[in-house]
Amino acid sequence: MRSIDKWAGVPLTFIFSFFIGLWDIVFIRGSKKPDIRRTLLIELSEMGSALLVDPAMQKLKKEGKVDLFFAIFKDNYKSLKILNTIQDENIFSMRSDNFFHLALDIMKFIVWCRSKKITCVIDLELFSRFTALLSGLSGAKSRIGFNTHHDEGMYRGNIINFPVRYNAHVHISINFMSLVNTALGFHDNPYPTTPIGQNEVKLANVRIDQETIRKVEAKIKTIYPSFKQQKIIILNANASDLLPQRRWLPEYFVAVGRKLLDTYDNILIVATGAPKEWEYVQDVVSNINHERCVNSAGIFEFEELVPLYSLATTMLTNDSGPAHFASVTPLKVFVIFGPETPALYGPLGNAESIYLGLPCSPCVSAANHRKTTCLTRPCITGISPDLVEQKMLNYLDTVFT
Repeated sequence: MRSIDKWAGVPLTFIFSFFIGLWDIVFIRGSKKPDIRRTLLIELSEMGSALLVDPAMQKLKKEGKVDLFFAIFKDNYKSLKILNTIQDENIFSMRSDNFFHLALDIMKFIVWCRSKKITCVIDLELFSRFTALLSGLSGAKSRIGFNTHHDEGMYRGNIINFPVRYNAHVHISINFMSLVNTALGFHDNPYPTTPIGQNEVKLANVRIDQETIRKVEAKIKTIYPSFKQQKIIILNANASDLLPQRRWLPEYFVAVGRKLLDTYDNILIVATGAPKEWEYVQDVVSNINHERCVNSAGIFEFEELVPLYSLATTMLTNDSGPAHFASVTPLKVFVIFGPETPALYGPLGNAESIYLGLPCSPCVSAANHRKTTCLTRPCITGISPDLVEQKMLNYLDTVFT
């Protein structure tokens, strides 16, 4: 995907910019304010970002009174259902499993945008030529997205006609809010000068019905029949294959799990994961080798994860989707950060990031499309189990006393 975006994306955006520019001259004629009546947001590849952008979407709905639409990869579609900010009929899910499906869905996307009468596109991706092209193909007259402005590199043409300078020194939720502020007409140049308070980028907690809670508790009993009032500790040992360098060493998860079980006799460790991650998770559970540690990979539906988090006492996780999904609950989450930085991608909820901040960190960014070839990963391997154990023990001692 990176190679296609580079070698095909650069010439395509260059050529497409010319024709889009002519189209803008003829039909838009220097419009100074975006037409946001029917706004499409594009965020294809990041499940966590679908939550991180929610405060910005809420502001757009409240202050702009717009009809919101969203385009996302099919594999990440369910992340939009956690808060249900966008209606099902307003979501376009695109397949990315092979080139034929992707090409077919691009054609469907063009038709879908016109059927929905999209007037504005907000491209949330960081300098993806593919999403820039989708913005142009949408037919929207107003196209808002990140721009390098005076910075060099990361070329993706001039398809975006309401550019916003990306700031690599502030949290991504702030950058998303800057895109929305531009959509609302607060800026007439690429510099998003409107102040953004921390209260503006908070996520609301979801309300979970008791019937769902009972279903989750029943599933816990299928893998741990003795479950009654034990405090649930969640271990999320895996991370997306898109950036496997984010995975803390499985033996470190094992060490922390053993320490917690030796310290507290009233806890149950639930190791989570997707169905395809069952074997990886089982290796961690088998090495912990304790009756109060169970493998739940594939047991819970995606829609049941947030209810599970609401039942738990704390979670230890890699920098991955679950850290963000838990942000809509009060759950205390400890997040291991390595090649990325919590300063830009930390969860918005009750999370404590564990991050060494080495001179080389973060080594993945918008400028390299999150690509790293580091194999030794001292930013991850250098985070010792002792350090994590102490943080979790300090927190649990306050909870249990």
